[in-house]
Parts: sequence; structure tokens; C-alpha cells
Amino acid sequence: MSAAVAVNAHMRRASAVVVLAAAVVACAACGGQEQAVGARPATTQVPASEPAPAPSPEIRPASTPELEGSLFAAVRADDADAARAALQGGAALEAGGDGGRTPLVAAAKSNSVNTARVLVAAGADVNAKDDMEDSAFLYAGAEGYDEILALTLAHGADVSATNRFGGTALIPAAEHGHVSTVRMLIGAGVPVNHVNEPGWTALQEAVVYGDGSARYLDVIGQLLAAGADPSIEDSDGRTALENAKRRDQRAVAALLGEER
Repeated sequence: MSAAVAVNAHMRRASAVVVLAAAVVACAACGGQEQAVGARPATTQVPASEPAPAPSPEIRPASTPELEGSLFAAVRADDADAARAALQGGAALEAGGDGGRTPLVAAAKSNSVNTARVLVAAGADVNAKDDMEDSAFLYAGAEGYDEILALTLAHGADVSATNRFGGTALIPAAEHGHVSTVRMLIGAGVPVNHVNEPGWTALQEAVVYGDGSARYLDVIGQLLAAGADPSIEDSDGRTALENAKRRDQRAVAALLGEER
């Protein structure tokens, strides 16, 4: 074999080796790409959650005259369990009874504290009025029923509410000499100088309808301390001091005189 032939053969063998090596590298690269592609995590579509259905409204049994009668009977007896059972049976919470009184107004009028608590807890309107324009709050203030008064105040009683005479709860409370009730009403923010339709303030009524005893002196002292104006005249043009002197209430006159 000539030297030229040998060189050519050697070069062909070298070229074949280079081609083979390139093929091996190319195959390796393709395999790597396939592995990289295969390594991608599959994506899964998560269905959107549907909104929860709205709760069904509570269906209460229909009220009947018999159920409402049972509720008012429970109020008269101040039977909390019976009142609760009547309400659970479907008795109307704001049923109108005698004189247009709701069960709560009836409870206040008769000082039925236990059933009043049940009714208020069930959502009874503490500002509902009867045909006489009195609410549970107004009855409690006028009669000195402090437990029911506190209950109504704690549940949104309108302290500026007035009765059929145009008077606040404080005026009849002062008239009747309810010492603790007057204190509660003043503390709740009932206006002390409100004038009712007959022309009286709470101070005037404590003098005109009071007897000058210790409890009325206490009431008058509370009113004066809260800002009651002794110079306000009644419908006859008389001040509280003049009315006290006309009734010979010397201790009251002295108390009013000290405040002038």
C-alpha cells in the first residue's frame, strides 16, 4: 500500500469516529430534553366551589286567640314557664290585649317581673304603648316598679317618652314620692324641667301632690341637685316655693328657699 492510500484510509477512519461521537452527543441531548419535558408537573383544573345555600328562614307557628289568651294569663300569674311555652307555641309577642296592651305593657302594669324578663328576652318592644299612651317604661316609672324600669332601660326605653298628659316618667314618679325611681330616671337622663300639658314640672308635682314628708323632701332634693328650676311657674303663675307656702309645707319651703 502506498503512503497516500494509507493516509486516506486513516483520515476516513478518523472522520467516522468524529461522526459517531457527534451522533452520541446528539442522542444524549435529545434524551435530556425528553426527560426535562417529561419532568414538568401536570396541571389539574380545580373546579370553583359553589356558594353555600342560604339558611331557610325559621317558620313560627301561627298565633291564635287561644295562644294569646294563654300568654296574657301567664302574664297575670307572672308564670315565666307558661309565658315561654305560649311563645314557643306561636303566641304573638306584640299581641294586643285589653286596652291595646301588649303582653309586656300588661306585665309592667301588674308588676309581673318574671314574665317581663321572658318577654324582653324574646324581643318585646319596650316602647310599645297601649290605648292610654302608656308604655312598659312609663308604667314602671309612674308606679315605682324599679325592676321592670331597669329592664326597660337596659333594652332601649325612650327616656323622653310622654304619657297622655304630655308628661315624662319622672313627673308621676315625683308626684308619688318614689325616691329610688326618681333617682333611676334622673340617672337615665329624663329631662328634669319638662312641663306637661297641665303645666306641671316634676318639682311642682312633688310639691303640689306631696305631703312634705321625708320621702318628698328626698325627691325634691334630688330634683334640685339635678338642675330642676324652682322659678318655673305653673299654669296659675305660681312657683314651687309659693305652692309649698300655700300648703304650709315649711320644710319644703325652706329647702326651696335655700335653692333660690
